[in-house]
Amino acid sequence: MASSTEGVSGAVEAMHGLQLSNEDPYRSHMTGEGEKDTAWRHGGPPSYHVVNSLFEQTRTQEWCKGSLERVVQDLVKTWEMELSHKTKLEDFKTLHPQKFRFSVNGGPWLTGQETLKVGSYNALLQTKLEGEHGAYKASQETFESSHDVFRAAFPGGFAWEVLEVYPGPPTVAFKWRHWGVMEGPFKGHPPSHDTINSIGTCIAKVLLLQRNKVHLLAANYCIFKPIEITKMAEDVYF
Repeated sequence: MASSTEGVSGAVEAMHGLQLSNEDPYRSHMTGEGEKDTAWRHGGPPSYHVVNSLFEQTRTQEWCKGSLERVVQDLVKTWEMELSHKTKLEDFKTLHPQKFRFSVNGGPWLTGQETLKVGSYNALLQTKLEGEHGAYKASQETFESSHDVFRAAFPGGFAWEVLEVYPGPPTVAFKWRHWGVMEGPFKGHPPSHDTINSIGTCIAKVLLLQRNKVHLLAANYCIFKPIEITKMAEDVYF
């Protein structure tokens, strides 16, 4: 944790140094000179216009640019973008390729490469619960099928926002919300047309490399209001 106001300010400046794409107001490292050799999963950088619209219309918080809350929010959104759309770990700008580790429910730690292979949904939604609690079985899904499942259930987007940030970097604790309108089917469940909310907390540790560069090292991620359609009740760590 930063030991002084100056330390926090420096860390925020470094995190804010992640240059946002001209095409996306919340995610960086999608275009520009630094991405000219990036290997994209679908041939080029993605478009987030649909989910950005949902986010802007139904978010509960609107953070000022440069605030710690906005910087943390944009960093996590960028991390998710890279994990979902870049195919080579060496192209990632938000995590340390060798040091990053990801663990779920006290299970084995995944390296950055292993996390990239299974994808964000499968890494976060692993569970040993049975019956209705096991509606989504990460072990039976691939990277591609996991994204197909959630795109079908939430065609209008599955948005994410920071609700609160507690201490400042290099250790950051924050509360988050993940939501979308279930307009499509999900694993045999018909569309409910309800807004599905998931709320939790995260304690993240970052490495400040230089004035304008930051890497995620590790994070402790906990869902305490689970996604209703999967009836999950477990803690999730990454």
